[in-house]
Amino acid sequence: MPKEYTSFEEIDRRLKILELQRKIDQENLKLHFRQAKVGLVPKKVFQGLGAAITQNHSLKSILVAYVAKKVLGLLRRKKGEEKDPKRQTP
Repeated sequence: MPKEYTSFEEIDRRLKILELQRKIDQENLKLHFRQAKVGLVPKKVFQGLGAAITQNHSLKSILVAYVAKKVLGLLRRKKGEEKDPKRQTP
């Protein structure tokens, strides 16, 4: 059931509260995004892969670590090329 307001002041107050809640939610979203971004830093990814390899000495774990390292290397190189488009690759 929708709330009934008796004055414009009540409406303005409610709108201000909703605006502040929206801003808080936006900031929380930004914070969670930054935390997720930090968690995906290559160093942390390799640490996680290293732990997986030491716990489970399987060939599959070693292969995953190797492929991840190669993919991250390619991504770094591509990112470097985007920053410096004049640089020619052989």
